[in-house]
Amino acid sequence: SLSTFWLSVLLFLLIIASAFFSASETSMMALNRYRLKALCAKNNTQAKRVEKLLNKIDYLIGGILLGNNFVNILAASIATLLSIKLWGEGSVIIASLVLTLVILIFAENTPKTFAAKNPEKIALPASWLLEILIKIFKPLIYLISIISKFILKLFGLKNVSKDILNSEELRMAVKDSKSQMSKNYQNMLLNIIDLEKVKVEDIMIPHHELVSADANNADELFEQFKRIQHNRLLLFEGSENNIIGTIHMRDIVNIYAKNEINVRKIKELIREPYFIPEGTPLSHQLEHFKKQKRRLGIVVDEYGEVKGMVVLDDILEEIVGQFTSSQGETINEIKVQNDGSYLVDPRISIRELNVELKVSLPFDSAKTLNGLILEQLQSFPQHNVSLKIDTLIIEIIQVSKQGVKLVKITKMNRSL
Repeated sequence: SLSTFWLSVLLFLLIIASAFFSASETSMMALNRYRLKALCAKNNTQAKRVEKLLNKIDYLIGGILLGNNFVNILAASIATLLSIKLWGEGSVIIASLVLTLVILIFAENTPKTFAAKNPEKIALPASWLLEILIKIFKPLIYLISIISKFILKLFGLKNVSKDILNSEELRMAVKDSKSQMSKNYQNMLLNIIDLEKVKVEDIMIPHHELVSADANNADELFEQFKRIQHNRLLLFEGSENNIIGTIHMRDIVNIYAKNEINVRKIKELIREPYFIPEGTPLSHQLEHFKKQKRRLGIVVDEYGEVKGMVVLDDILEEIVGQFTSSQGETINEIKVQNDGSYLVDPRISIRELNVELKVSLPFDSAKTLNGLILEQLQSFPQHNVSLKIDTLIIEIIQVSKQGVKLVKITKMNRSL
């Protein structure tokens, strides 16, 4: 029979083996799958082995649990033999309690805690030994796997692998990675995720602000050429809703330099309009611009009525932030006053106002502050009228025949 010394050595080795299996199980489950894919892309042999094991998760778990339970049961048997040899049969219960504490501390809690915090350090090097053990005991592990699947089916459970992040989970992953990337890059990634939620009408230039000219009216056409501050001019025939295309000012300069400028020549340079259905998400429209080789599009509703215009630069600014001032922009939309209030041009989009003032005004129906005010009042606004929307007190300072020209906004304390 084995001596007390060798039984003690064997018991010690079994506890180490138990710790190995416990740490391996936790590290495999705690691994970042996307980090693992990145390592595989770099041809990391250990990472590829781990990914292969995780692809057959039932075999992996079966192999680990088979090894872990075997060494734990064998350790309990040897501890019983040792206690009988050293202290007699009456010591078996005490030996069992001591072994339970030893396994719990040194073979379960400690290795699992370390593995959960450092999964790569355990999983990658442990993968080769696990692969060997699974190959050796494959028939037995296969039988365990079949029985487990059968039991799961009895309870109506299926093996579903969810390894894809939805937009909210991806958003949280980006926010949690703030220590590994700059704030600027983090904001850009979050903005890209949000492109799916933002529609073209949320950032479009509204119809009444578009610069256009009648292609059949030579006087109006040349007058616009003289004072336009944009790269392109919208052209229509008869009605402003009948957009026939756009013309680039570079082309006008070229024919002007050749002294060939006339209405017929101008019409030859007109580029067909590109129409965008209202409600198109910015993420889709960015892809459409890329495929169509376009930089702007006319937003139309279900009846074909022109609602506004979307420019590629505006979509890019939704990702990277404003990188240039709009051409022809001569007013500051928000001016901070000494008393902490704001003088605001009501043509500002509600989304932009929310960002600047850090508020959350609704923009499901009305897209501009002017539209929101008209929606709330349900009548033509009057001078000096005040209204409360969310946490803002909005005072109408100036009005015109077309609507509100200037408002004063005061932020309220939410606790009031």
